[in-house]
Amino acid sequence: MLGLGGLGAVAPAAGAAAGAADPAGSARPADGVRRVVFVGNNWDGTADLLDPRTFKRLARVNIIPDYQTRMMEIATNPRRLAFFLAIRVMIGEGHDQFVDDMYSSNDGRLLVVSRPSFADVVGIDLRTGRIRWRFEVQGERADHMAVSPDGRRVVVSASTGNVVHMLRMRDGKHLGRFPSGGSPHESTFIDGGKRILHASIGTVYSPFDEPSLPDPLEGERVFEIVNAKTLKVERRYNLRKALNARGLKKMSIAVRPMTLSPDEKKIYFQVSFFHGFLEMNRKSGRITRVVRLPNLVPNLPRIAYLLDSAHHGIAMNPKGTRICVAGTMDDYATLVSTRTWKHSRLLKGGKKPYWVTPSWNGKHCYISWSGSDTVSKISYKTAKIVRTTKVGDHPQRVRNGFIRPAFLKALGFASSSAPARTGGPTAWER
Repeated sequence: MLGLGGLGAVAPAAGAAAGAADPAGSARPADGVRRVVFVGNNWDGTADLLDPRTFKRLARVNIIPDYQTRMMEIATNPRRLAFFLAIRVMIGEGHDQFVDDMYSSNDGRLLVVSRPSFADVVGIDLRTGRIRWRFEVQGERADHMAVSPDGRRVVVSASTGNVVHMLRMRDGKHLGRFPSGGSPHESTFIDGGKRILHASIGTVYSPFDEPSLPDPLEGERVFEIVNAKTLKVERRYNLRKALNARGLKKMSIAVRPMTLSPDEKKIYFQVSFFHGFLEMNRKSGRITRVVRLPNLVPNLPRIAYLLDSAHHGIAMNPKGTRICVAGTMDDYATLVSTRTWKHSRLLKGGKKPYWVTPSWNGKHCYISWSGSDTVSKISYKTAKIVRTTKVGDHPQRVRNGFIRPAFLKALGFASSSAPARTGGPTAWER
C-alpha cells in the first residue's frame, strides 16, 4: 500500500484522460459563464451545483418540474405503469429514479438530463428552471449519457430499447441511433469526438449472472467502438475470449464505468462482481493487466451486490499516473499508482460510493457517496479527502459544467409542478 509520498506530482491542467470521461472538464468556458460541478440526486429528482474551488453548494435545480404531468401519463398507461413500478422495485431499491446523468451546454444556459423512471431526456433552461425540450427514448428507461468534446451532441443509453440515441444538445433533435446489447450502459467519446466507446451490461437486475449459467440468461453484453458520424459499429471486442486468455474464465463480461490513458491506447474498466479493474490494449483487445483491490465483503452473496456492481466508478488523472476508484460494495475510495500498481489508503468517506469524475483542472477526483447523500473532493496528489459536501437524496453522477453567474443570483423561480413527496421544491433553492 502506498504512503503519501508514493503518489508524486499532478499535471497542472486537464488533458485527454479527463476529457475522455467528462469533456466539460477540459473545455474552455465561454464568455460570461463560470465553472460549476453538477451532482445528480437520483431519488430526489434534483441536481446540486457546487463551487469547484470551495466545494460548497451554490444552488439546487428541480429536474422534474413536470412531475404531475408525467405521473398522470404513467398512471393511465398500463404498460408504462408496469415498467415504472418495476424500475422502482428492481433497480431503484424501492425508489423512483429521476436523475441518472446530466451535462450542461457550453454557454451555461441549458442542463441536459436523462430521467430513468420517465424514460426520457430533457433540456432544462438554467435561467427559468423550465423544460425547454423533451425526448422520449426507445423502450422504458433512460440511462447513462456522454457528450461530445465540442458540446454539441449527447448520446443516451435506452436500457430496455437496446439502442443508444444521439441528440443535438441545443434542441433535443434526434440525430440517429446505434445498436447495443442488453441494457446499454456506459459511453464515452474518444479520438477527439470521432468515435464512441460503448458497453452494455445485460440484465443486472436479475439473479442469473452466474458463470455456471448460460450467457443468454443475462442478455447480450457488448463492448464496442462506434463511428460518431455514421453511427456504424466499427468494432466489437470479444471480452469472453480476452478474459479466458488471462485465465479469468469465471469473470463477468459486463463492462461498468471506464476511463482511458491520455493517449487513449489503453482502456481501464470495471466489470460486474470484480473488486478492482482491468487494463485492455485498445488495438489488440488483449487484457494486459488485472488490478485486484481489497474485498471487504468476501462473504456477501452475489445476489446482494447492487445491480451486480462490486466497484462502480473509475477516473484516471490527466497525466496518466493515478486512477481514482470507487469501491461500491466495500464502502471505500482509493487511488492506484500506474507506476507501482499499488493502492493508497482506503478512504472511508461515506457509504456506497457510486461514481468518480476528475475535476476540470485534473487535480482532484470527485466521488459520490450515494448511501450517505454526500460527495467528496479527493486530491490525486495526497490521496486525501479535501472536502465532503452534503447533497440531495442518493447522488450518483457528478459532472463538470458551466452556468451563467446571473442565473445563480436569481431567486424565486417557481417550477410548474414538483413531486409531492419532496414537498414541492422551487426551480432553484439555496
